[in-house]
Amino acid sequence: MEQSLAYIRGQLTAVMGIDSPSGCTDNIQQYLLDTLTAMGYTPSLLRKGGVHVTLGGQGNPLTLMAHADTLGAVVRRVKPNGRLAISNISLNVFNVEGENVHIITRNGSVYEGTLQLCNASIHVNPDPYQARDLNKNMEIVLDYDVSTQEAVTAMGIRPGDVIALDPRLRITDTGYVKSRFLDDKASVTALLTLANWYSTRRAALPRRVDLLFTVFEEVGHGGACGIADDTEELIAVDMGCVGDDLNCTERQVSICAKDNSGLYNRQVTNKLLRCAQEAGVDYALDIYPSYSSDASVAIRTGHDVRHGLIGPGVYASHGYERTHLDGIYNTFALLRAYIEGGEA
Repeated sequence: MEQSLAYIRGQLTAVMGIDSPSGCTDNIQQYLLDTLTAMGYTPSLLRKGGVHVTLGGQGNPLTLMAHADTLGAVVRRVKPNGRLAISNISLNVFNVEGENVHIITRNGSVYEGTLQLCNASIHVNPDPYQARDLNKNMEIVLDYDVSTQEAVTAMGIRPGDVIALDPRLRITDTGYVKSRFLDDKASVTALLTLANWYSTRRAALPRRVDLLFTVFEEVGHGGACGIADDTEELIAVDMGCVGDDLNCTERQVSICAKDNSGLYNRQVTNKLLRCAQEAGVDYALDIYPSYSSDASVAIRTGHDVRHGLIGPGVYASHGYERTHLDGIYNTFALLRAYIEGGEA
């Protein structure tokens, strides 16, 4: 367990340090390709984006999927004063004000700035408590001596350039993990830990296991392709929800019976529960009120699979999130138990 927890810490630090808003995921994809190749696997890159790899085994194919893309926005235009107007993709306006950001241009240059209310100073703005709207009255203030549209354009910044928020990762002495984008990089870490476990032990897999890292989940079509045609079972490894009227805590793996896309497959969910109980995994069973996963996208786009959903408990999703190393470890442990636990 201690070796796995150490690996989880290292991978969390690595993947959180790579900006990967939906539509700008080349660097995280390359990291996944390199990391899986170093383990001895042969990963491949999907044409639309995403990474697929087979861990080994034969028969009864199972695909485990996590998404490596995160929330983000893009530059709408460069304003006359050198500030950047925003076109939101998926950010939550209620918790992004004052965050440090990277502007990633089409030529690969990266610039720093801050996301602020327009005319942000409370001692200057006559209406500092106005409702915030990322598309109307918020902007990026660049950390460079530029105050004209021409100066910023000369830097190579143009409409459509990506705005990536600083994740602000912190792992406390008590094992809590605080960061943006634990949805879903905590589960990306769990899948890498699983791949590493089978690679380092050269353990035989009792069935074929594929991993699929998607990169368009946050915009709704991550799970639409990349799943092998002969896949029989598909489990989205995303985030477990923590909040009112739910059972899960950050230290557990959550098994989702239903979200707003409907019920998950009964046989898969029952096997997840059985495997968690038999392996002594700390888990919770929940229904998510405002949620849909890549597995649901796969079902809607016609994949004939039995589908399920699990993930480490995450509090304050789509904000400054919190989980625990134990939650990620329990997710990894449940995946191992499921792979080795016989028929659904």
